[in-house]
Amino acid sequence: MFIQTESTPNPATLKFLPGQTVLDAGTADFPSAETSEKSPLATRVFTVDGVTGVFLGNDFVTVTKADNIEWDHIKPAILGAIMEHYQSGQPVITGEAGTGSGHAEHTGEDAEIVGQIKDLLDSRVRPAVAQDGGDITFHGFDRGVVYLHMQGACAGCPSSTLTLKMGIENLLRHYIPEVVEVRPVAI
Repeated sequence: MFIQTESTPNPATLKFLPGQTVLDAGTADFPSAETSEKSPLATRVFTVDGVTGVFLGNDFVTVTKADNIEWDHIKPAILGAIMEHYQSGQPVITGEAGTGSGHAEHTGEDAEIVGQIKDLLDSRVRPAVAQDGGDITFHGFDRGVVYLHMQGACAGCPSSTLTLKMGIENLLRHYIPEVVEVRPVAI
């Protein structure tokens, strides 16, 4: 098994590409070791000292490290953990596979606008963000403000505010006049 790595815009995050499907559908975010119990893969990666987050996508594993740790010191151990997982034959996720769209449900008078927002996120934004090892999901819409949740490499990325304001906000405002602003939310 050959696992490739790619840097991301977030210097604390590295994208690992095992050359095979990680999740069949959706994404899975594990912002701490305590949240990883439903993923044998994430649990194994968290055994490496210095790992602070694991995010799973269709064909990648994004790992976030502590600021005081150098990639050169932990990258070989992370590669080993991912390889051991795939050799073990264990599933990536136990129970339900993947998390679907990841978008929050929204009903009411704004349902049509929210549907358009989700469609644009799914068709234009999420594929580009996945290239950087992250994901952005819809969290809410209130009085023209779209609330988005950033995951994986996007969470805590120095350029995430610029991406949100200059990229996503401009895109949504262009196609959906009811959108006046985009704000991040932390869950």
